Amino acid sequence: MPLSYLLRRLAVFLIIIWVAATVNFFIPRLSGADPVRERLLQMAAIGGTGTGTVEEVIKTYQAKFGLDKPLWQQYLFYLGDMLRFDFGVSITRFPNSVAGMILDALPWTLVLVTVATLMAFAVGSLFGALVAWPRSPRVVHVLAPPLLTLSAIPYYLLGLVLVYFLAFSWRVFPLGGGYRVGTQPSWSWAFIQEAAYHSVLPALSIILSGIGFWALSMRGMMVTTQGEDYVTFAEAKGLRPRRIFFRYALRNAILPQTTALALALGHVVSGAVLVEIVFGYPGVGNLLYQAIRTFDYPIIYGVTFMVIVAIGLATLILDLLLPVLDPRITYHRT
Repeated sequence: MPLSYLLRRLAVFLIIIWVAATVNFFIPRLSGADPVRERLLQMAAIGGTGTGTVEEVIKTYQAKFGLDKPLWQQYLFYLGDMLRFDFGVSITRFPNSVAGMILDALPWTLVLVTVATLMAFAVGSLFGALVAWPRSPRVVHVLAPPLLTLSAIPYYLLGLVLVYFLAFSWRVFPLGGGYRVGTQPSWSWAFIQEAAYHSVLPALSIILSGIGFWALSMRGMMVTTQGEDYVTFAEAKGLRPRRIFFRYALRNAILPQTTALALALGHVVSGAVLVEIVFGYPGVGNLLYQAIRTFDYPIIYGVTFMVIVAIGLATLILDLLLPVLDPRITYHRT
């Protein structure tokens, strides 16, 4: 790969991160809400604190979080903090650090969404390829309509259906949460089993919805691949259908799927927000939702900046690996 191309891609990556981080800074400000004032007034209303005392506390906290400075100064401080991955402390959960809160929630999201996405990708891609393959078993075509229909149903709606039948009516799985109330999270085998048991329904909702999506796209790729000359030539040579399916058709049709998978994995760190809300799952998506509700700018900035960097890195790595995955792609000038 030419060094000039690599440097150009790195420069584009940095520009994208800067632009996205800038948008990330200004969009929450469009609401015009003061997060410190909103939070302290809520606490004053509950506790019956006098307005004068609250105003003094508001000024103190605004100075601490830098909200009393001009917007351009806040922006410069924000960029400096983002470069150091210093997201500050939470406004609504002071003095908890944002980085610590994200690190606590990140393993839950990474395990749940990564495993569910990879399983949906593997099963959906194979199923979509079999649907398009003329020699596939009859049972594949019988299962195709209901599974493909799932691609049109949002995963959080599937989650609600699963909760009603498997948790509320039949009580096979818990209604929500990452573990039982009162359990102390640890790395013990008993806690891992309990966490896995609580993650079945959230993961199942993502997998069932994702299978239809990946199957539809893979089916289109397989239909295109079957008309290629190398598949026709392999059939003319008398190769076994199984070998033609895996070595010629599926192998070439999976390449566009890999691009979509890399982008999907870039979104993993943001979590399946609505699924985590439906199940009360202690992941990054639920953390972001709570931060948006309470105008907690540091958490919003931290989570969204992490998502921006993850998606940018996934795109950059995919761009650099494409020539390895497909030798027909080259960045050398001819």
